Amino acid sequence: MDSLQRAVSGWRQLIPERFVGIALICFAFLCFSCLDTTAKYLGRYLPTEQVVWMRFMTHIFYGILLFRLWRTPQVLHTRRWGLQILRALCLLGSTAFNFFAIRYMQLAETVSIMFATPFVVTALAGPLLNEWAGMRRWMAIIVGFIGILVVTRPGFGEMHWAALLSVCSMLCYAIYVLTTRMLTQTDSPVGMLMISAIVAATAIAPFGISAWQMPSSAWHWVLLLATGALGGIGHFALIRAHVLAPAPVLAPFMYTQILWMVALGYLVFADVPTVYTVIGASIVTASGLYILYRERKISQAEVAAEAASQGRG
Repeated sequence: MDSLQRAVSGWRQLIPERFVGIALICFAFLCFSCLDTTAKYLGRYLPTEQVVWMRFMTHIFYGILLFRLWRTPQVLHTRRWGLQILRALCLLGSTAFNFFAIRYMQLAETVSIMFATPFVVTALAGPLLNEWAGMRRWMAIIVGFIGILVVTRPGFGEMHWAALLSVCSMLCYAIYVLTTRMLTQTDSPVGMLMISAIVAATAIAPFGISAWQMPSSAWHWVLLLATGALGGIGHFALIRAHVLAPAPVLAPFMYTQILWMVALGYLVFADVPTVYTVIGASIVTASGLYILYRERKISQAEVAAEAASQGRG
């Protein structure tokens, strides 16, 4: 037993929880990129309200089956219903605004606006969560944002009016991330995942039902059903990431989404990356790698300090 405990302790030292959180946040944004690509494709054939509603309805369906909620309904209990409802409405707002925006704009344009989220999260995480970002983390966020500017090159073409929808989506998402971090201290990840979907589906139901159009092909049905899986898995990974790591640590890794967008844009819409995309993506990657390096140094310092403290004891 002692040898097993030492092995587990050594494994945790090799892979600190914050690194697992970083891996989960990267996976979450892969799911979100696939979701945006699917929504943009479906938006050519079906009303956006219908796509948004089905995204949350299928989310609920998969969640009930996966977590067997008929056996454990208590996971839906929360003592912070106000914060849960606010979080769910922010998720709905972020999703709806984003799905409407990508009907009119390219994926790269909408995601570039969403990349302003880390500034809002990092700025508010201090006063709201007492998670203050240091100068080096702020610099990593700024460098990553410069990489996004290289990719999108704003000012070299007219921005569509739908960019305002992306701004609204970004603000909703920033509040969603912060409320997620607040609720992880008291509520279960499964409860948070399901409550947000139930509230959002209920709120958007009148619009989704009134706008309903029968999908014209089996492929459209497959994609509609996939939206809930992609959203649910992505947000579960997001919740777990915020359990394991502070919000300012995770914020810069939102920039990895540009890598997923470039790949999906090429595979689905035959968009060939430009030299600016390659350069910008390289800057984004370098920013994330720097944060990984800094977190490893911090983790090593924490381990050394704990060992020294136990030695004194």
